[in-house]
Amino acid sequence: MEYKLNLPGCYLKRKGCSGIKIKKLNTFDWLSDLPQAQEATDWVEVQFKNTRKGYYLNSNKIPLEKGDIIAVESSPGHDIGEVTLVGALVLKQMKKTHYRFDSQEVKRVYRKARPVDMEKFQEAKGLEHDTMLRSRKIAENLKLNMKIGDVEYQGDGNKAIFYYIADDRVDFRQLIKVLAEAFRVRIEMKQIGARQEAGRIGGIGPCGRELCCATWMTTFVSVSTSAARHQDISLNPQKLAGQCAKLKCCLNYEVDSYVEAQKRLPSREIELEIKDGSFYFFKADILTNHITYSTDRNFPANLVTITGTRAFEIIGLNRKGIKPDSLAEVEHKVEPKKPIDLLEQESLTRFDKRRGNGVNDNPSNNGSHNKKKKKIISRPQINNNDRPANPQVQTDSRSQSGDERTHPRHNDRPQRNGNRNQQSRDTDRNERRERPKRDEKPNQE
Repeated sequence: MEYKLNLPGCYLKRKGCSGIKIKKLNTFDWLSDLPQAQEATDWVEVQFKNTRKGYYLNSNKIPLEKGDIIAVESSPGHDIGEVTLVGALVLKQMKKTHYRFDSQEVKRVYRKARPVDMEKFQEAKGLEHDTMLRSRKIAENLKLNMKIGDVEYQGDGNKAIFYYIADDRVDFRQLIKVLAEAFRVRIEMKQIGARQEAGRIGGIGPCGRELCCATWMTTFVSVSTSAARHQDISLNPQKLAGQCAKLKCCLNYEVDSYVEAQKRLPSREIELEIKDGSFYFFKADILTNHITYSTDRNFPANLVTITGTRAFEIIGLNRKGIKPDSLAEVEHKVEPKKPIDLLEQESLTRFDKRRGNGVNDNPSNNGSHNKKKKKIISRPQINNNDRPANPQVQTDSRSQSGDERTHPRHNDRPQRNGNRNQQSRDTDRNERRERPKRDEKPNQE
């Protein structure tokens, strides 16, 4: 069984809430996954009609979740509302709304709503529209300067709250007596503003979107015409007023940005003087930092648009007694930059050259990866004339002309036969002469 509470656009079930459209009064419970946070306090937040909320103590330890419909204590009787928040965040919301335990009477949660409670609740809600129309006629007959915007019945039907709008203070003591005799309920009068009434009714703004006061705004700040002047908006009451007949709340959204941007523009009262005459302020594009000047003070003539930086330059020159030739900025020729080919900077074969140890030529690899350079000791050279006639020295196959190698490691290798001194060469030569040949056999006796 589904129950419908007359709250901002949601249908609620008895044991939960499914498909609720999150409105401005709903607080996102980001601690819902933590059991210890949900059991941090017994206070719960309950929402009623017309953005009315209250905080109640769950002294009976009833397991409640967000979206449950419950019966709470009221004076007199009980009321029906929806649980909108439980756990540790309730204390934060109570602090935000300046809830005081000393001055306010602590009210408690009775039970979850029963079918009998919901039947009484629906009967009471069915009387609200007729009661509002009759109360308007009664206030008109009493010649009271007020407008009754809405009526809210309590869940048990024993009390009714009348929301009214008035510019001045109204003496409605006689009205309360007449209303109590006509409807046989306890009467409570509550004054609201025009913006709050527009938020309750809702609608579409001139921007094509739903009204801000009906979607996300919870507090209303006063709006003055100075916000329109800072943004250079025409002071047309029909365009500046919203559906509540007050100045639009969106005039305050960007006024701080315009005030900050105006600091980068010169005063509108300053005149710019050049050799041909004087120029007067005509209009300004605050966000783009451009100003348009005219040669006539009253109507546009010979309009010239310059930047705020150029305007400050001319003002500085006028203070020094210098009048420039024109308001236009001096054009500085900027040489076009040559395009840079990123592929041309690097060689495509830079990874083909590898050392024997597999280390690249990257200078960042210096350190433990680099091999230690061998020290080459210079020794005396031997002339070719001092060498023996037929030196039987074995030659390295790598030194032959057919198998020459060009690797720097092989070219820098010192020659073994060229670095030996003459004495060692003579000793080796004598030993080879005295050594018998392998093919010759010893003499047999």
